[in-house]
Amino acid sequence: MNITFFVKSSGGLSSLDFVSQDEMLTPLGRLDKYVASENIFNRQMVARSLLDTLKAVNEDERDCITVLERVGRLADDSEPTVRAELMEQVPHIAIFCQENRPSIPFAFSKYLLPIVVRYLADQNNQVRKTSQAALLVLLEQELIERGDIETLVCPVLVDLTAPDSNDDVKTEAMAIICKMAPMVGKDITERLFLPRFCEMCCDCRMFHVRKVCAANFGDICSVVGGDATEELLLPRFFQLCSDNVWGVRKACAECFMTVSSSTSQEVRRTKLSSLFISLISDPSRWVRQAAFQSLGQFISTFASPNSVGHYFREGEDCVSTGHLGEGVLCRTEEVGGVDVAEEGGGEQAADGGPCCEDADIVPECLCGEKSKKEPSSLTPDSSDTVGAREEEEAPSGETENEPQPPEKHTTSNEKDDSPADISEPSSLSEPVEESPSVSPQDSIPEQELYNSFHFWRMPIAEMDLDIELLQHGESCQQESPSPSHGKTKASAPVLDRKQLEELIENLEPHIDDPDVKAQVEVLTAALRATTMDSHLEDAFLDRTSTLQISHGDDSELSDSSFSPEDEKKSKHQDVIPQALLDQYLSMTDPSRAQTVDMEIAKHCAYSLPGVAMTLGRQNWHCLRDTYETLASDMQWKVRRTLAFSIHELALILGDQLTAADLVPIFNSFLKDLDEVRVGVLKHLYDFLKLLHQETRRKYLYQLQEFLVTDNSRNWRFRSELAEQLVLLLELYSGQDVYDYLRPLSFSLCTDRVSSVRWTSYKLVSEIIRKVASCQVLLADFLSELVDKFCHSHKWSGRQAFTFVCQLVIEDDCVSLEQFSEHLLAPLLQLASDPVANVRVLLAKTIRQSLMEREYFLHSANSHQEALEQTLVALQMDLDKDVKYFASVHPGSTRISEDAMSTTSSTY
Repeated sequence: MNITFFVKSSGGLSSLDFVSQDEMLTPLGRLDKYVASENIFNRQMVARSLLDTLKAVNEDERDCITVLERVGRLADDSEPTVRAELMEQVPHIAIFCQENRPSIPFAFSKYLLPIVVRYLADQNNQVRKTSQAALLVLLEQELIERGDIETLVCPVLVDLTAPDSNDDVKTEAMAIICKMAPMVGKDITERLFLPRFCEMCCDCRMFHVRKVCAANFGDICSVVGGDATEELLLPRFFQLCSDNVWGVRKACAECFMTVSSSTSQEVRRTKLSSLFISLISDPSRWVRQAAFQSLGQFISTFASPNSVGHYFREGEDCVSTGHLGEGVLCRTEEVGGVDVAEEGGGEQAADGGPCCEDADIVPECLCGEKSKKEPSSLTPDSSDTVGAREEEEAPSGETENEPQPPEKHTTSNEKDDSPADISEPSSLSEPVEESPSVSPQDSIPEQELYNSFHFWRMPIAEMDLDIELLQHGESCQQESPSPSHGKTKASAPVLDRKQLEELIENLEPHIDDPDVKAQVEVLTAALRATTMDSHLEDAFLDRTSTLQISHGDDSELSDSSFSPEDEKKSKHQDVIPQALLDQYLSMTDPSRAQTVDMEIAKHCAYSLPGVAMTLGRQNWHCLRDTYETLASDMQWKVRRTLAFSIHELALILGDQLTAADLVPIFNSFLKDLDEVRVGVLKHLYDFLKLLHQETRRKYLYQLQEFLVTDNSRNWRFRSELAEQLVLLLELYSGQDVYDYLRPLSFSLCTDRVSSVRWTSYKLVSEIIRKVASCQVLLADFLSELVDKFCHSHKWSGRQAFTFVCQLVIEDDCVSLEQFSEHLLAPLLQLASDPVANVRVLLAKTIRQSLMEREYFLHSANSHQEALEQTLVALQMDLDKDVKYFASVHPGSTRISEDAMSTTSSTY
């Protein structure tokens, strides 16, 4: 190991003299010399070279222990950069120690882990961040013994989240605890972390801590299971959903599906549904936006256990495959890192949260006497002032790291989302009653839970569809939008049915205002959620008919051709609470784009397959109009999302509904922009195989239209077409394949992009397999193949013919007798081809494919002599590559590698 250190010259000795002296030192001597250096850079280099030093002394266990003992001295360094550099090396050293046990027994646990834990409370921010990252890596790589986790790591983290702990340290430690929970499992989480997590959910002083808890709430629920979720966590979740900081409520909306998945069907239906309605009607636009984005996911948790298990995955625009086939278009959500204390989200730095105001929710609230004595009214000294609240809600440049909507349309009734301008819903703070216990869900690896082969969510627990829509007395609570309610508390009295009706009547004169109309829709949904039986439902529908509320051009309520009874029948179902479905259907209302999210229609389209699966094909009538509206949306991204998932929807709906309702939309997508067409193209086989044979044959005439694209350079479109045609061969007869797919395959084989051509060669070989049972079709097809490619004036065509012959032999597409009859003679003629690349591939094909078959080696075979003469000619070729492949048999070479190594490419 030769490392140059920065040293001071003194006494006439130069730097080179010192370097020369260093070379005479042992690794331990060099370590001892520079660990005490006054030069910061030298100490940094010592920390950075610790792993190299350990490797240098690896043979001597005592020297290894000596090196690790010196680490403790570096850990006490006063310079933060040295400590941070040391912590960056710890995971690498830990891996080394693990791989070299037992020569370094318990080295990591004794010498390194205590330093990692100690740095979690370091005064320097960089050192803390580095130690947090190191700890997570060590846990993910399972480099920490379970006993050490329980005795050394967990107690320290719990202490760091104590009420008297430093604010930043407390927030960061809480984030680490939340990230650790899935790694350490149910037992440790319940015994060591859960009590402190529940306490931190109602930290009245630090909204950052509450925000961390809210963002990770679903993960904690998944770890501890249904019993602990319903008994201990749900009361805190109700608090967080009514928090006076919008960033906390937004985090709750984003994790709502995961929380719901950990509860029983009864709790999901009777408690969480009304709680979700309160988030959809939140005064903050950003909370409403997050809630609507999560609505489809939440609805999917009501799916029947008999449904096919789906998983929900966030990822970039991609295709995922589930049990139903290939999946839907996915989107990317950036996952927050450990540095949660810097996520201001526009909230005030400190606030008096609502957690202690409702003793019914958390009678054992542990926020401390000081928090309990804080006045609920606004005082000059209170950090939770109106100005702070308005700043917290304001979508201005002062917000930190909170996502902003694409457009912000401020009206007279919506100024910075302040509570004085928009009605704030009450907190739904009634205590959650105990529900039948739910056994914890089986542990599913993270890579399986959100992998690229599934979408939506894990299979849910058993459900009872006979449970009433909502239990008696449940209601969604909304506050009056009048100015007198501008300074309301986060927890407000529950509004009954009569009060909700009065609010709707008060808002009716102002229905032309988009924001007022949005509030009316929310109040209408809340009123609908209070309906317990058919009598009350009928009365509610009569009332909405009387109010003549306009829901836009796409709303059923505004359609004069439907009476309230007809509208009720067309949208009625008993799978999910009707209020949730009404909110989901409203996502196509143009007013939603103005008051919630400009891309709300895309979110609606994205989650539609999951909602359809949940409702079942018997309730497709509830979604039909919404689907047609989305399919004709002006935004191509909305149509693209539907195009990527139409095959999944077809599988859910069955052949009859697909033919009636999806085929026309599928046809329109075929004529759409390339960005939309690629969605149906990628799943062309998956969709067409679900259709009746006669309907399927009609699309044979349209396949050639895929050769024409908006951009001729879009070669991936043509490559995808070739791949889909390979799959489509099984859906059609040999005659149909010959008539319609043969011209397409030959056209794709001459594409100017090599990757398209290579896929097309596979297509041609599979067509040969398809028509092989009919001698007439086979002879005609192979004759045309020889004429167009083997006798082509372009060397790429002759090379393509060789590729196809190689694939036909390797994949056994035809019998060797058929191959010899139609293809062998033309193939051997290419031995005299003027282009070396053609002869190289011919040599590979003969040596690696033909000569490996006993059929061609038999002495009685008339083709043996022709093959041997061709090989002799190729072995005497002037090109050294041709001579090499004709003489030897490179066993590691595969067909695909041969093809891609010798083919020509424009790109």
